[in-house]
Amino acid sequence: MATPVLGTSIPVWLSEEDLSCIICQGLLNWPVTLPCGHSFCHRCLNGLWATQRAGVNGRPWSCPTCREGPEAKPKLRKNLLLQDLADKYRQAALELEAGPETAPAPRSPGRPAQPPVAVQKSTTEEVIQELTELGQQLEDIVKSLQTPRPRSGCGLDNEVGILDMASSSEREHSLSSPKLVTSSASERKIREILQKLEEIQKKLKGSVTWKEAPGEQVQEMPSSSLCQLPDQGCPVPRKSSQFALWAISPTFDLGSLSCNLEVSNSCRTVTVSHCQQPYRWSPERFLISQVLCSQALSSGRRYWEVDTRNCNHWAVGVASWGMKRNQVLGRTKDSWCIEWKGPGQFSAWATEKKTDLHLGRPEVVGVWLDLELGKLAFYSVSDQERLLYECEVSVSYPLHPAFWLYGLCPGNYLEIKQVNS
Repeated sequence: MATPVLGTSIPVWLSEEDLSCIICQGLLNWPVTLPCGHSFCHRCLNGLWATQRAGVNGRPWSCPTCREGPEAKPKLRKNLLLQDLADKYRQAALELEAGPETAPAPRSPGRPAQPPVAVQKSTTEEVIQELTELGQQLEDIVKSLQTPRPRSGCGLDNEVGILDMASSSEREHSLSSPKLVTSSASERKIREILQKLEEIQKKLKGSVTWKEAPGEQVQEMPSSSLCQLPDQGCPVPRKSSQFALWAISPTFDLGSLSCNLEVSNSCRTVTVSHCQQPYRWSPERFLISQVLCSQALSSGRRYWEVDTRNCNHWAVGVASWGMKRNQVLGRTKDSWCIEWKGPGQFSAWATEKKTDLHLGRPEVVGVWLDLELGKLAFYSVSDQERLLYECEVSVSYPLHPAFWLYGLCPGNYLEIKQVNS
Protein backbone atom coordinates (compact mmCIF):
# COMPACT_ATOMS: atom_id res chain seq x y z
CA MET A 1 0.00 0.00 0.00
CA ALA A 2 1.39 3.41 -0.97
CA THR A 3 2.43 5.71 1.87
CA PRO A 4 0.69 9.12 1.82
CA VAL A 5 2.95 12.06 1.03
CA LEU A 6 3.66 14.31 4.01
CA GLY A 7 1.09 17.12 4.10
CA THR A 8 -1.56 15.17 2.20
CA SER A 9 -5.09 15.50 3.67
CA ILE A 10 -6.83 12.18 4.20
CA PRO A 11 -10.55 12.21 5.11
CA VAL A 12 -11.23 10.39 8.39
CA TRP A 13 -14.67 9.58 9.81
CA LEU A 14 -15.05 11.03 13.31
CA SER A 15 -18.14 11.28 15.48
CA GLU A 16 -18.54 13.48 18.55
CA GLU A 17 -18.43 10.29 20.64
CA ASP A 18 -14.81 9.72 19.53
CA LEU A 19 -13.73 13.05 21.03
CA SER A 20 -16.09 13.29 23.99
CA CYS A 21 -15.49 13.30 27.74
CA ILE A 22 -17.28 10.44 29.49
CA ILE A 23 -17.90 12.69 32.53
CA CYS A 24 -19.69 15.63 30.87
CA GLN A 25 -20.64 13.77 27.65
CA GLY A 26 -19.44 16.80 25.65
CA LEU A 27 -16.50 17.51 23.36
CA LEU A 28 -13.15 17.44 25.13
CA ASN A 29 -12.13 20.86 26.45
CA TRP A 30 -8.53 21.25 27.70
CA PRO A 31 -8.12 17.44 27.49
CA VAL A 32 -5.78 15.57 29.81
CA THR A 33 -4.68 11.95 29.41
CA LEU A 34 -4.05 9.71 32.41
CA PRO A 35 -1.25 7.10 32.50
CA CYS A 36 -3.81 4.40 31.67
CA GLY A 37 -4.53 6.16 28.34
CA HIS A 38 -8.05 7.48 29.00
CA SER A 39 -8.72 11.18 28.42
CA PHE A 40 -11.09 13.67 30.06
CA CYS A 41 -11.72 17.40 30.33
CA HIS A 42 -9.30 18.94 32.86
CA ARG A 43 -12.11 20.68 34.73
CA CYS A 44 -14.37 17.60 34.75
CA LEU A 45 -11.64 15.32 36.09
CA ASN A 46 -10.50 17.72 38.82
CA GLY A 47 -14.10 18.30 39.86
CA LEU A 48 -14.75 14.57 40.05
CA TRP A 49 -11.61 13.89 42.07
CA ALA A 50 -12.53 16.67 44.49
CA THR A 51 -15.82 14.91 45.32
CA GLN A 52 -14.22 11.47 45.75
CA ARG A 53 -12.64 11.41 49.18
CA ALA A 54 -11.78 7.72 49.41
CA GLY A 55 -11.82 6.85 45.73
CA VAL A 56 -10.61 3.38 44.83
CA ASN A 57 -8.15 1.72 47.20
CA GLY A 58 -7.77 5.05 48.99
CA ARG A 59 -6.75 6.86 45.81
CA PRO A 60 -9.26 9.57 44.82
CA TRP A 61 -7.37 10.17 41.56
CA SER A 62 -8.44 6.87 39.97
CA CYS A 63 -9.50 6.78 36.32
CA PRO A 64 -13.30 7.10 35.94
CA THR A 65 -13.25 4.57 33.09
CA CYS A 66 -10.96 1.72 34.15
CA ARG A 67 -10.52 2.81 37.81
CA GLU A 68 -6.77 2.36 37.63
CA GLY A 69 -5.02 4.71 40.04
CA PRO A 70 -1.29 5.38 40.41
CA GLU A 71 0.26 5.63 43.86
CA ALA A 72 0.83 9.37 43.49
CA LYS A 73 -1.57 11.89 42.02
CA PRO A 74 -0.61 12.36 38.36
CA LYS A 75 0.31 15.79 37.04
CA LEU A 76 -2.27 16.82 34.50
CA ARG A 77 -0.99 18.32 31.26
CA LYS A 78 -2.95 19.34 28.21
CA ASN A 79 -3.00 16.78 25.41
CA LEU A 80 -2.25 19.11 22.53
CA LEU A 81 -3.10 16.57 19.83
CA LEU A 82 -6.54 15.83 21.28
CA GLN A 83 -7.21 19.54 21.77
CA ASP A 84 -6.33 20.20 18.14
CA LEU A 85 -8.63 17.39 16.95
CA ALA A 86 -11.48 18.60 19.15
CA ASP A 87 -11.06 22.18 17.91
CA LYS A 88 -11.06 21.05 14.28
CA TYR A 89 -14.14 18.91 14.84
CA ARG A 90 -15.94 21.80 16.57
CA GLN A 91 -15.03 24.19 13.73
CA ALA A 92 -16.14 21.70 11.08
CA ALA A 93 -19.46 21.22 12.89
CA LEU A 94 -20.02 24.99 12.97
CA GLU A 95 -19.20 25.31 9.26
CA LEU A 96 -21.53 22.43 8.47
CA GLU A 97 -24.31 24.14 10.40
CA ALA A 98 -23.80 27.53 8.78
CA GLY A 99 -22.84 26.51 5.24
CA PRO A 100 -25.30 26.72 2.35
CA GLU A 101 -24.52 23.22 1.18
CA THR A 102 -23.15 20.13 2.81
CA ALA A 103 -20.80 17.66 1.17
CA PRO A 104 -21.35 13.99 1.98
CA ALA A 105 -19.09 12.80 4.79
CA PRO A 106 -16.57 10.07 4.04
CA ARG A 107 -17.88 6.66 4.97
CA SER A 108 -15.78 3.95 6.49
CA PRO A 109 -16.29 0.34 5.38
CA GLY A 110 -19.19 -1.31 7.09
CA ARG A 111 -20.68 1.95 8.35
CA PRO A 112 -24.20 2.65 7.04
CA ALA A 113 -24.61 5.70 4.87
CA GLN A 114 -25.91 8.76 6.67
CA PRO A 115 -29.17 10.34 5.49
CA PRO A 116 -28.82 13.58 3.55
CA VAL A 117 -28.72 16.71 5.67
CA ALA A 118 -31.21 19.47 4.90
CA VAL A 119 -29.67 22.93 4.83
CA GLN A 120 -30.89 26.49 4.44
CA LYS A 121 -30.99 27.65 0.83
CA SER A 122 -31.07 31.26 2.02
CA THR A 123 -29.14 32.11 5.14
CA THR A 124 -30.48 34.34 7.87
CA GLU A 125 -27.89 36.99 7.11
CA GLU A 126 -29.07 37.31 3.50
CA VAL A 127 -32.70 37.71 4.54
CA ILE A 128 -31.80 40.33 7.14
CA GLN A 129 -29.79 42.27 4.54
CA GLU A 130 -32.69 42.26 2.07
CA LEU A 131 -35.17 43.39 4.72
CA THR A 132 -32.81 46.17 5.83
CA GLU A 133 -32.49 47.50 2.28
CA LEU A 134 -36.27 47.42 1.73
CA GLY A 135 -36.86 49.15 5.05
CA GLN A 136 -34.46 51.92 4.02
CA GLN A 137 -36.34 52.37 0.74
CA LEU A 138 -39.66 52.65 2.59
CA GLU A 139 -38.13 55.22 4.93
CA ASP A 140 -36.91 57.29 1.99
CA ILE A 141 -40.38 57.27 0.41
CA VAL A 142 -42.03 58.38 3.65
CA LYS A 143 -39.48 61.19 4.05
CA SER A 144 -40.10 62.34 0.49
CA LEU A 145 -43.84 62.42 1.15
CA GLN A 146 -43.28 64.46 4.31
CA THR A 147 -41.35 67.11 2.35
CA PRO A 148 -43.44 70.36 2.13
CA ARG A 149 -45.00 70.82 -1.28
CA PRO A 150 -47.80 72.95 -2.75
CA ARG A 151 -51.22 71.79 -1.78
CA SER A 152 -53.44 70.82 -4.64
CA GLY A 153 -56.73 69.07 -4.31
CA CYS A 154 -56.41 66.29 -1.83
CA GLY A 155 -52.60 66.31 -1.60
CA LEU A 156 -52.71 66.37 2.21
CA ASP A 157 -55.20 63.55 2.17
CA ASN A 158 -52.78 61.60 -0.01
CA GLU A 159 -49.96 62.03 2.51
CA VAL A 160 -52.19 61.04 5.41
CA GLY A 161 -53.46 58.08 3.39
CA ILE A 162 -50.00 56.69 2.69
CA LEU A 163 -48.90 57.12 6.32
CA ASP A 164 -52.08 55.42 7.56
CA MET A 165 -51.47 52.65 5.05
CA ALA A 166 -47.91 52.11 6.34
CA SER A 167 -48.92 51.99 10.02
CA SER A 168 -51.83 49.68 9.27
CA SER A 169 -49.51 47.37 7.36
CA GLU A 170 -47.17 47.18 10.36
CA ARG A 171 -50.01 46.40 12.74
CA GLU A 172 -51.50 43.63 10.64
CA HIS A 173 -48.18 42.21 9.35
CA SER A 174 -49.79 41.88 5.95
CA LEU A 175 -47.87 41.75 2.69
CA SER A 176 -50.89 42.33 0.49
CA SER A 177 -50.93 45.60 -1.45
CA PRO A 178 -53.50 48.15 -0.18
CA LYS A 179 -55.22 50.64 -2.39
CA LEU A 180 -52.80 53.51 -2.87
CA VAL A 181 -53.97 57.08 -3.38
CA THR A 182 -50.58 58.72 -3.67
CA SER A 183 -48.53 59.79 -6.63
CA SER A 184 -47.85 57.31 -9.39
CA ALA A 185 -44.07 57.36 -8.71
CA SER A 186 -44.51 56.58 -5.00
CA GLU A 187 -47.17 54.02 -5.80
CA ARG A 188 -44.85 52.25 -8.22
CA LYS A 189 -41.98 52.17 -5.70
CA ILE A 190 -44.19 50.87 -2.91
CA ARG A 191 -45.60 48.14 -5.15
CA GLU A 192 -42.08 47.05 -6.04
CA ILE A 193 -41.13 46.90 -2.36
CA LEU A 194 -44.26 44.92 -1.48
CA GLN A 195 -43.52 42.51 -4.32
CA LYS A 196 -40.01 41.97 -2.95
CA LEU A 197 -41.43 41.39 0.52
CA GLU A 198 -43.74 38.74 -0.90
CA GLU A 199 -40.74 37.07 -2.54
CA ILE A 200 -38.90 37.04 0.80
CA GLN A 201 -41.97 35.56 2.46
CA LYS A 202 -42.08 32.75 -0.12
CA LYS A 203 -38.36 32.19 0.36
CA LEU A 204 -38.79 31.90 4.10
CA LYS A 205 -41.70 29.47 3.72
CA GLY A 206 -40.35 27.29 0.94
CA SER A 207 -36.57 27.49 0.95
CA VAL A 208 -35.54 27.50 4.59
CA THR A 209 -35.61 24.07 6.18
CA TRP A 210 -34.44 22.84 9.53
CA LYS A 211 -30.99 21.28 9.64
CA GLU A 212 -30.57 18.14 11.71
CA ALA A 213 -27.38 16.50 12.89
CA PRO A 214 -26.30 13.35 11.01
CA GLY A 215 -27.71 10.21 12.52
CA GLU A 216 -30.59 12.03 14.22
CA GLN A 217 -33.01 12.27 11.30
CA VAL A 218 -36.49 11.01 11.99
CA GLN A 219 -38.25 9.28 9.15
CA GLU A 220 -41.89 10.04 8.53
CA MET A 221 -44.17 7.55 10.21
CA PRO A 222 -47.56 7.57 11.91
CA SER A 223 -47.64 9.88 14.90
CA SER A 224 -48.49 7.00 17.21
CA SER A 225 -45.18 5.32 16.45
CA LEU A 226 -42.86 8.26 17.10
CA CYS A 227 -40.72 8.38 20.27
CA GLN A 228 -42.64 10.83 22.44
CA LEU A 229 -42.76 11.96 26.01
CA PRO A 230 -45.88 10.51 27.62
CA ASP A 231 -48.72 12.59 28.98
CA GLN A 232 -47.80 13.33 32.58
CA GLY A 233 -51.33 13.70 33.86
CA CYS A 234 -52.75 12.03 36.93
CA PRO A 235 -50.89 8.79 37.68
CA VAL A 236 -52.79 5.56 37.19
CA PRO A 237 -53.18 3.47 40.36
CA ARG A 238 -50.93 0.45 40.08
CA LYS A 239 -52.47 -2.92 39.31
CA SER A 240 -50.13 -5.68 40.38
CA SER A 241 -51.44 -8.05 37.72
CA GLN A 242 -51.14 -5.63 34.79
CA PHE A 243 -47.83 -7.04 33.54
CA ALA A 244 -47.66 -10.22 35.62
CA LEU A 245 -48.48 -12.50 32.68
CA TRP A 246 -45.32 -11.37 30.87
CA ALA A 247 -43.01 -10.93 33.88
CA ILE A 248 -39.53 -12.45 33.80
CA SER A 249 -36.60 -12.40 36.23
CA PRO A 250 -33.51 -11.98 34.09
CA THR A 251 -30.05 -12.71 35.49
CA PHE A 252 -26.77 -10.87 34.92
CA ASP A 253 -24.34 -12.38 32.45
CA LEU A 254 -20.93 -12.95 34.04
CA GLY A 255 -19.16 -12.91 30.68
CA SER A 256 -20.20 -9.32 29.91
CA LEU A 257 -19.73 -8.08 33.50
CA SER A 258 -17.26 -5.20 33.83
CA CYS A 259 -14.30 -5.67 36.16
CA ASN A 260 -15.63 -2.65 38.08
CA LEU A 261 -18.74 -4.60 39.08
CA GLU A 262 -19.64 -7.74 40.99
CA VAL A 263 -22.89 -9.70 41.22
CA SER A 264 -24.67 -11.62 43.94
CA ASN A 265 -24.97 -15.41 44.05
CA SER A 266 -28.47 -15.13 42.60
CA CYS A 267 -27.10 -13.02 39.70
CA ARG A 268 -29.89 -10.50 40.26
CA THR A 269 -27.97 -7.82 42.17
CA VAL A 270 -25.04 -5.92 40.62
CA THR A 271 -22.78 -3.77 42.81
CA VAL A 272 -20.01 -1.27 42.13
CA SER A 273 -16.91 -2.94 43.50
CA HIS A 274 -14.45 -1.28 45.90
CA CYS A 275 -11.56 -2.60 43.84
CA GLN A 276 -11.13 -3.91 40.33
CA GLN A 277 -12.08 -7.57 40.05
CA PRO A 278 -9.62 -10.09 38.51
CA TYR A 279 -12.11 -11.51 36.05
CA ARG A 280 -10.76 -13.52 33.14
CA TRP A 281 -10.27 -11.35 30.07
CA SER A 282 -12.92 -11.74 27.39
CA PRO A 283 -13.84 -9.68 24.31
CA GLU A 284 -17.43 -9.86 25.59
CA ARG A 285 -16.56 -8.00 28.81
CA PHE A 286 -17.46 -4.30 29.09
CA LEU A 287 -14.58 -1.87 29.66
CA ILE A 288 -16.83 0.51 31.61
CA SER A 289 -19.25 -0.23 34.45
CA GLN A 290 -21.94 -2.03 32.45
CA VAL A 291 -23.45 -5.49 32.20
CA LEU A 292 -26.01 -7.34 30.09
CA CYS A 293 -28.37 -10.09 31.14
CA SER A 294 -28.05 -13.61 29.78
CA GLN A 295 -31.60 -13.77 28.43
CA ALA A 296 -31.85 -13.00 24.70
CA LEU A 297 -35.34 -11.63 23.95
CA SER A 298 -36.38 -12.03 20.33
CA SER A 299 -40.17 -12.45 20.33
CA GLY A 300 -43.31 -11.92 22.34
CA ARG A 301 -43.80 -9.54 25.26
CA ARG A 302 -41.55 -9.27 28.32
CA TYR A 303 -41.58 -7.25 31.54
CA TRP A 304 -39.15 -6.88 34.44
CA GLU A 305 -38.54 -4.47 37.32
CA VAL A 306 -35.35 -2.89 38.67
CA ASP A 307 -34.91 -1.41 42.17
CA THR A 308 -32.75 1.74 41.83
CA ARG A 309 -33.04 3.11 45.38
CA ASN A 310 -29.51 2.10 46.34
CA CYS A 311 -27.74 3.61 43.32
CA ASN A 312 -27.09 7.33 42.82
CA HIS A 313 -26.22 7.21 39.09
CA TRP A 314 -27.63 4.50 36.84
CA ALA A 315 -29.05 3.58 33.45
CA VAL A 316 -31.56 0.81 32.72
CA GLY A 317 -32.48 -0.37 29.24
CA VAL A 318 -31.91 -2.95 26.53
CA ALA A 319 -29.14 -3.57 24.01
CA SER A 320 -28.05 -6.09 21.43
CA TRP A 321 -25.33 -8.54 22.32
CA GLY A 322 -23.21 -6.96 19.59
CA MET A 323 -23.06 -3.57 21.33
CA LYS A 324 -19.45 -2.35 21.42
CA ARG A 325 -17.89 -3.00 24.81
CA ASN A 326 -16.27 0.44 25.04
CA GLN A 327 -19.49 2.36 24.32
CA VAL A 328 -22.01 3.78 26.78
CA LEU A 329 -25.55 2.44 26.92
CA GLY A 330 -27.90 4.48 24.71
CA ARG A 331 -25.07 6.06 22.72
CA THR A 332 -25.16 3.36 20.06
CA LYS A 333 -27.69 2.50 17.39
CA ASP A 334 -28.47 -0.85 19.05
CA SER A 335 -29.16 0.30 22.65
CA TRP A 336 -31.95 2.18 24.44
CA CYS A 337 -32.23 3.30 28.07
CA ILE A 338 -33.33 5.82 30.66
CA GLU A 339 -30.55 7.38 32.72
CA TRP A 340 -30.48 9.08 36.12
CA LYS A 341 -27.47 11.22 37.08
CA GLY A 342 -29.06 13.39 39.75
CA PRO A 343 -31.86 15.98 40.10
CA GLY A 344 -32.40 17.75 36.78
CA GLN A 345 -30.28 15.13 35.00
CA PHE A 346 -32.89 12.51 34.10
CA SER A 347 -32.93 11.57 30.42
CA ALA A 348 -33.78 8.90 27.87
CA TRP A 349 -31.41 7.70 25.17
CA ALA A 350 -32.68 6.01 22.02
CA THR A 351 -30.22 5.13 19.25
CA GLU A 352 -27.82 7.96 20.10
CA LYS A 353 -30.55 10.57 20.58
CA LYS A 354 -31.11 12.16 23.99
CA THR A 355 -34.48 13.27 25.38
CA ASP A 356 -34.61 15.17 28.68
CA LEU A 357 -37.20 13.84 31.13
CA HIS A 358 -38.43 16.56 33.49
CA LEU A 359 -39.57 14.10 36.13
CA GLY A 360 -38.61 13.01 39.62
CA ARG A 361 -36.42 10.03 40.36
CA PRO A 362 -38.16 6.66 39.98
CA GLU A 363 -37.34 4.31 42.85
CA VAL A 364 -38.41 1.19 40.99
CA VAL A 365 -38.35 1.06 37.19
CA GLY A 366 -40.60 -1.28 35.23
CA VAL A 367 -39.42 -2.18 31.72
CA TRP A 368 -42.01 -3.28 29.15
CA LEU A 369 -40.71 -4.76 25.90
CA ASP A 370 -43.23 -5.62 23.19
CA LEU A 371 -41.29 -7.28 20.39
CA GLU A 372 -44.44 -7.93 18.36
CA LEU A 373 -44.97 -4.17 17.96
CA GLY A 374 -41.34 -3.14 18.34
CA LYS A 375 -42.10 -1.01 21.42
CA LEU A 376 -40.11 -0.27 24.57
CA ALA A 377 -41.62 1.54 27.58
CA PHE A 378 -40.31 2.52 31.01
CA TYR A 379 -42.57 2.97 34.05
CA SER A 380 -42.14 4.23 37.59
CA VAL A 381 -43.78 1.46 39.63
CA SER A 382 -42.83 1.94 43.29
CA ASP A 383 -46.31 3.06 44.42
CA GLN A 384 -48.28 3.92 41.31
CA GLU A 385 -47.61 3.13 37.70
CA ARG A 386 -46.55 6.18 35.73
CA LEU A 387 -45.25 6.06 32.17
CA LEU A 388 -41.82 7.69 31.97
CA TYR A 389 -40.84 7.19 28.35
CA GLU A 390 -41.60 5.01 25.35
CA CYS A 391 -39.95 4.53 21.98
CA GLU A 392 -39.52 2.14 19.09
CA VAL A 393 -36.85 -0.55 19.10
CA SER A 394 -35.36 -2.73 16.41
CA VAL A 395 -36.62 -6.31 16.23
CA SER A 396 -34.06 -7.49 13.67
CA TYR A 397 -31.84 -8.96 16.41
CA PRO A 398 -32.36 -10.28 19.98
CA LEU A 399 -32.23 -7.74 22.81
CA HIS A 400 -30.83 -8.16 26.32
CA PRO A 401 -31.66 -6.24 29.50
CA ALA A 402 -28.76 -3.81 29.99
CA PHE A 403 -27.44 -1.77 32.92
CA TRP A 404 -24.91 0.98 33.69
CA LEU A 405 -23.71 2.04 37.15
CA TYR A 406 -21.36 4.91 37.96
CA GLY A 407 -17.96 3.29 38.50
CA LEU A 408 -16.71 5.68 41.20
CA CYS A 409 -19.50 5.03 43.70
CA PRO A 410 -18.39 1.79 45.44
CA GLY A 411 -21.21 -0.02 47.20
CA ASN A 412 -23.97 1.35 44.94
CA TYR A 413 -26.10 -1.42 43.50
CA LEU A 414 -29.11 -2.25 41.31
CA GLU A 415 -31.43 -5.18 41.96
CA ILE A 416 -33.75 -7.05 39.59
CA LYS A 417 -36.97 -7.57 41.54
CA GLN A 418 -39.41 -10.43 41.56
CA VAL A 419 -42.70 -9.22 40.06
CA ASN A 420 -45.66 -10.11 42.25
CA SER A 421 -48.76 -11.42 40.49
